[in-house]
Amino acid sequence: MANKKIVILISGRGSNFVAIAQAAQRENWAQEGIEIACVVSNRPEAAGLERARELGYETAVVDHKAYPDRVAFEKALIEVIDRYDPAVVVLAGFMRILTDCFVNHYDGRILNIHPALLPLFKGLDTHQRAIDAGVRIHGCTVHFVSAELDGGAIIGQAAVPVVPGDDADTLAHRALKLEHVLYPRAVKAVAAGEVVLKDNRVEMPAHVVQQLALFSNEI
Repeated sequence: MANKKIVILISGRGSNFVAIAQAAQRENWAQEGIEIACVVSNRPEAAGLERARELGYETAVVDHKAYPDRVAFEKALIEVIDRYDPAVVVLAGFMRILTDCFVNHYDGRILNIHPALLPLFKGLDTHQRAIDAGVRIHGCTVHFVSAELDGGAIIGQAAVPVVPGDDADTLAHRALKLEHVLYPRAVKAVAAGEVVLKDNRVEMPAHVVQQLALFSNEI
């Protein structure tokens, strides 16, 4: 059976990790050979590590503070990740900027979720920026990670309306619900080989496109 292992990187409470793990257990991904092999954090105190242990997953810590520079930290992180030879590396609230060397090492295998409809609102403070810009649709995007910040090829998107009276917190709350539906679907599709990156473009069958294009009234 083809390798379908997943390694998830977290820095905090890992709400997207929990959503992925719950989907994996609820939908019995193991029956398709897909498994979360390890949850890794750069912060020993990350709440998501304890949650991962409660759910029965192997965990590891690579504390960035223990290394003299970013390169040394990433070499140690790669060493831990590569023990599992993962089909997918998932960034789930992993609060470290990654170098080109790390990203290229996992080219076509590393995913992130961004709290906006890319290519709009790259970077931080996306919900407030969406409100300030007066957009009527906001949401989240799952993408392959590339050397360009929030610039990798798009895998899936989920949209939510921006309604009168919204502030950054209310909009973020509704968008996060979408993240917890979209990200597990995208992770599973990539792990299963239904979504692939070729020449910096995403290829997938039509039925997967439909699964990874969500609107708030559909969930």
